[in-house]
Amino acid sequence: MHDYPFTVTDRFLHYVQIDTQSDPHAATNPSTEKQKDLSRVLVAELHAMGIQDAELDPYGYVYATIPANTDKENVPVICFCSHVDTSPDVTGAGVKPIIHQAWDGSDIVLPDVENPGDLPQVIRVADHPDLAAQVGNDIITASGTTLLGADNKAGVAEIMDAAHYLMTHPEVKHGKIRLLFTPDEEIGRGTDKVDIQKLGADYGYTIDGEALGTLEDETFSADGVKITIQGVSTHPGFAKGKLENALKIAADLLAALPKDQLSPETTEGYDGFVHPTHLEGNQDKAVLQFIVRDFTEQGLLEKEHYLQDVTKQVLAGYPNSSALFTSIEQYRNMKQVLDQHPAVVDNALEAIRRSGLTPARRSIRGGTDGSRLSFMGLPCPNIFAGEHAFHSRLEWVSVQDMQKAVEVIVNLCQVWEEGA
Repeated sequence: MHDYPFTVTDRFLHYVQIDTQSDPHAATNPSTEKQKDLSRVLVAELHAMGIQDAELDPYGYVYATIPANTDKENVPVICFCSHVDTSPDVTGAGVKPIIHQAWDGSDIVLPDVENPGDLPQVIRVADHPDLAAQVGNDIITASGTTLLGADNKAGVAEIMDAAHYLMTHPEVKHGKIRLLFTPDEEIGRGTDKVDIQKLGADYGYTIDGEALGTLEDETFSADGVKITIQGVSTHPGFAKGKLENALKIAADLLAALPKDQLSPETTEGYDGFVHPTHLEGNQDKAVLQFIVRDFTEQGLLEKEHYLQDVTKQVLAGYPNSSALFTSIEQYRNMKQVLDQHPAVVDNALEAIRRSGLTPARRSIRGGTDGSRLSFMGLPCPNIFAGEHAFHSRLEWVSVQDMQKAVEVIVNLCQVWEEGA
């Protein structure tokens, strides 16, 4: 693909300027209608490529097919998937992407600030070790007041450019390829309304990873926990010996959690955690929400039992109050499924090697749409997209990494065809 005029950068610069932030508090599918603004653009571009069955469904999912062009009849159907939404953590409205061409290796100072007198955002090389390999490359950032949206619009643009390449290079043989663009991944609902039967794929790949050459085939297993505390409410003027304030009980529970372990800020590698994410209520009733993460289901259970024990210990000081503990499964470690289908990982590693890269298998301290898709019958590891510092104003991606991701996608289609 050395002579191919990549379109991934132009697509990416366009996509990130479309606000697609999802909303965890909305009950609709998708959670925000504005996500469909990008999805409609994708459908139009796919139609322009000659992919006539590209469609946007009512739930915000884009489905499309690159028809097979091989004489082999037993090539598995492969799906490539990315999500169109951006994180609720930082605004995605008014993104102004900047290309730092032939980056010289110095810290990148972003020009825009929220208010006059604010210090600018700085992408410091010391804080971003993956930047060390990018000297001379073209780095794309936002301007300092928004996230960039490389998570996951880099992946979207890479799949779209790979589709463009395959549609304009019929000499590259491949089986049937399905494309899937999802909403609401950032709020844990990216696969809620996926029609697996309609998708009709045998194996899948999310393009939503970080460093160049990486393949993630293992994720956290994840549960959500809600603790509803029922206190004892009474008029504060007559409360002595009667009032048991639900907010104070919740505060005691949070204060009882360890400061040096079991939290995201104190763990790494294969360590799991218990992480409070939301508190609301009043003196009568309070609701605490947590996410619990571990690479094994046994580890999840141990952490949830620990949280139950802490809750009981705190309530011992409030004899007339109670707590309802509810656990909801969110997703499970994709490795449980992928180990049963070794070809899906092996072929991806070969495609990365063919692109001139040294593949690196990694575990991800998080989840992707692929986590849930794997348990829905579509084994689905995660391939790098080149996105870094996601969910922040310091987000960045390099043009050259995005181009390599396009190349990996194209090579992967050929690897599956050759092996059939």
